[in-house]
Amino acid sequence: MAALLPAAALGQEPKRPSSQTEPPPFYSLSAREAVAAADRDANVRRERERRGALFGVGYTRGAGVWQVSYFAGGVERVQVLVGDRDRRVLESWTGHQVRWRMARGYRGAFGRKLNAPYVWLPLCVLFLLPFVDPRRPLRLLHLDLLALLALSVSVAFFNAGNIGVSVPLVYPVLVWLLVRMLVRGVRGSRGPPGALFPVLPVVAVALGLVFLVGFRVALNVTDSRVIDVGQSSVVGADRVADGDELYGEAFSRNDRHGDTYGPVTYLLYVPFEQALPWEGKADPPAAKAAAVAFDLLTLLGLLVLGRRLRAGPGGWALGVGLAYAWAANPFSVYVLQSNANDSAVAMLLVWALVALASPALRGAAIALAVAAKFSPAALLPLFARGADGPTGPGGAAPRRFARDLAVFAAAVLAVLAATFLPFLPDGGFREVYDRTIGYQLSRESPFSVWGQEPGLAPLHDALKAGAALLALAVAFVPRRRSPVQVAALAAAVVIAVQLVVTHWFYLYVVWFLPLVLVALLAPLALRGREALGPGLELDPRGVDRLRDQPVPAGAHDQLQ
Repeated sequence: MAALLPAAALGQEPKRPSSQTEPPPFYSLSAREAVAAADRDANVRRERERRGALFGVGYTRGAGVWQVSYFAGGVERVQVLVGDRDRRVLESWTGHQVRWRMARGYRGAFGRKLNAPYVWLPLCVLFLLPFVDPRRPLRLLHLDLLALLALSVSVAFFNAGNIGVSVPLVYPVLVWLLVRMLVRGVRGSRGPPGALFPVLPVVAVALGLVFLVGFRVALNVTDSRVIDVGQSSVVGADRVADGDELYGEAFSRNDRHGDTYGPVTYLLYVPFEQALPWEGKADPPAAKAAAVAFDLLTLLGLLVLGRRLRAGPGGWALGVGLAYAWAANPFSVYVLQSNANDSAVAMLLVWALVALASPALRGAAIALAVAAKFSPAALLPLFARGADGPTGPGGAAPRRFARDLAVFAAAVLAVLAATFLPFLPDGGFREVYDRTIGYQLSRESPFSVWGQEPGLAPLHDALKAGAALLALAVAFVPRRRSPVQVAALAAAVVIAVQLVVTHWFYLYVVWFLPLVLVALLAPLALRGREALGPGLELDPRGVDRLRDQPVPAGAHDQLQ
């Protein structure tokens, strides 16, 4: 059924009135009368035919709305929302949508005005525009960029409350991106060089980037909504600043599982919560300020990363291209409009790539990501290895590689100890695990095919084992890898993990989005004449001759 609940009642929790026969203050119906009105609903009649007796209970829901919940076997089977004045059924839900309000398609619950076609579709066009080559319409890059946008179809069904269609549509896209990132990560980029911006000049793309940044920030300030993820982060930051226990049942009266993240998530919000204190109200401004900051720092990291990956004007163009693609992609805006904390993971992973040449810095960055959201732990083997080969950067001696590995491990352990030890509750690490990873692993969710179809459990277990093996394998294969290949392999690992999680949502796209963008766009930044390796240069007039020459290891990433 379409979602018709008044906006004023969206955030209201149901309250059982003291009397079932007398109308509560400011209501015209009693709870019993609300139940009688809901009894006429078709979903209630069908569930009664299917299950037999249903026990209906009436609750006030604020703003002149009643919620009538029907129970059988101790489980809520039907939920009906009734208008107090006219006894009209506003909404009726069964199945997963009884428990999961986010599955009902409430308008503006995620993304707000971003979901309007006149906002979403132009962003998709802007995302593609600088990178489309009309002279090479069958370019594989076009298909890869379209794949990043293809999840928009799933979002449309989600917004309509049809998760039976929206959820399965996610998997073909993730599988395509997984395969493409594995190929790019293992083989590198092959083929003749192409232009990063086939038609537009880099100055035009830079101006477009400035416009997009202003648009994103303005949209966040004027129209965004703080979802529970952002609010929990602010509450945790407030507890950290006040010296209160971070993990435990006392976290928040209205948010029993708000302590499900690592301590770094809450620490990142502390400066914003201190500047804009938490006052117990919805849409805390600290969450919006933090979301904007994480978004801009991710964008800045991509600009810096472009300069790190390419010297000279090519690096400037690459940095602008990466930052522009992030700013124009509607899913990064989706996170910003929801004021979620997922951009913090994107920010930390991008800066880990920036620091790839330093074992200590990349170890610290990855450890911070692990201590924020845990699942980036799958990237530890890959980043422990770093770029180039088993002998270290540029073919250094095994002793240097062993030293770098030790420095990386020391940095990871130091950061994890510094971030977790101060916040251990009385129950120690076991309680932290139960409140965080344990809760996440035991969580039921209809936002994956694994949650919707329990019969897929054997396949699910096999794929989880495959994802774990992949996370380990990328530390050894390929034997040598460039920083761009590391980005591609990191994207593959993140996507593989997301393919097997029981609860998946569109906010998680930004975890792999910047990594995919680096893997796709960095090879195209090579313009004109630039060294590829010892004794080998690329001359635009000599591409055909270059194909017949042996290519040094790692140089394929610069030959798209």
